[in-house]
Amino acid sequence: MYDNATALLLVDLQVDFMPTGMLPVAEGDAVVPLANALMPRYRTVVATQDWHPANHLSFAANHPWRKPGQVIDLEGLPQVLWPIHCVQDTWGAEFVDGLDTSGITEVFQKGTDPTIDSYSGFYDNGHRKSTGLADWLRERGIEEVHVMGLATDYCVKFTVLDALKEGFRVVLIEDATRGVELTPGDVVAAVREMRTAGARIARYDELG
Repeated sequence: MYDNATALLLVDLQVDFMPTGMLPVAEGDAVVPLANALMPRYRTVVATQDWHPANHLSFAANHPWRKPGQVIDLEGLPQVLWPIHCVQDTWGAEFVDGLDTSGITEVFQKGTDPTIDSYSGFYDNGHRKSTGLADWLRERGIEEVHVMGLATDYCVKFTVLDALKEGFRVVLIEDATRGVELTPGDVVAAVREMRTAGARIARYDELG
């Protein structure tokens, strides 16, 4: 088991990001058994949860004549438009059935403000509001986070980058993530960006 200064961070292991969900991530379900196997090794396990209101402006359906994948300006930030997903209090926003949620210490919800998207588990996309995750981790003496989940090129990447900016050591468990790949090569580029920023890239079987 890892010491008290190390936490596992599970990013958005929710129904709508599974292959049959509203915003499917190919092979997203393949990382769930790895999450279950990893959780007992950590004293602190945090899960992030996309938790959007139905009127969220990142949803293409809330913009006439727009479709998923297009990019608009939203409150001064570039915004990819997505299918409706992870709406508060719906089945799609729940953690996937196969995930052993009894191993989760705390859940941090994000994307609750309809006017700005939140890929990172730490901040919204404009760094205007904090979820409180960084302070919560520091209060518990956490110095290193091991990150896995969905999706590599969006919520995982921005969670890792913000964790580094907050001063945590970060390990990306690469084979316990999967990406959206709106553009071919996005996942490779995301992993490169995380490594360049200071994250250590590891595989599940390399973790002690």
